[in-house]
Amino acid sequence: MTMSLQDIAWHRSVGQMIDALDQPNFWTQLVRLLDQYVPFDSWVVLLFGSEHRPLVFAECPGADGAPDHLFQDYLNGLYLLDPFYIASREHTRTGLFRLAEVAPEHFELTEYYQRYFRLNVVADEIQFNCHLPDARTLCLSLGSRQRFDPAQIALLSLIQPWVLGLLRQRLPYELNQVSALQPPIQNDDWGAQLTARELDVGRLMLSGCSSKEIARKLEISVETVKVHKKHMYSKLGIKSQSELFSIFLQAQTA
Repeated sequence: MTMSLQDIAWHRSVGQMIDALDQPNFWTQLVRLLDQYVPFDSWVVLLFGSEHRPLVFAECPGADGAPDHLFQDYLNGLYLLDPFYIASREHTRTGLFRLAEVAPEHFELTEYYQRYFRLNVVADEIQFNCHLPDARTLCLSLGSRQRFDPAQIALLSLIQPWVLGLLRQRLPYELNQVSALQPPIQNDDWGAQLTARELDVGRLMLSGCSSKEIARKLEISVETVKVHKKHMYSKLGIKSQSELFSIFLQAQTA
């Protein structure tokens, strides 16, 4: 069997990553290794669950070293509109996923995209998802100021088994550091006067779903979606999705 120098370097690096599984700088070493093969501009390691807010195990440092206020808004409640979070709750799958695969039809028109994603992630995002038996998902997310091209995605797909294996092996070390009292998932105080179905429609609207996508997800007709939207706007005294997002955001960050 003939191996290239690049193959040899990769296997040596993976061996070093295995040795570093219990070390504090594990995540930094891993993202530096990945960056040698596919460049990216930001990264974060999260644990998604159905009953708790996302847990942050590691994230790239800010340009000035100060806390990222936009990311704090995400953790406070904007994650509920994150296409990757929504996909992880709807389809418990393990693998490598692109933003284009999980984002709703109107994602780039949403206030979430304009006020958070476009500023914090910029252009594109890919995520290694490791589904766990307890319905949680361990995620390594990579953000880029430019679209990832097919060759880069193909390369990441090739090394995906190694990365997912490392994520699984690292998880016990992370959980040993986590408090048993995790912040609960946000409730729906932002629309207390709305029915459960109206809240469902509202969240899906804010995440970028078209009326057809909402109808498919909720198994109702498009006309029923429009009726729920009309009632929701009337109850909240608003006329636009921008106003709806402001109400949602204010409730999450209160």
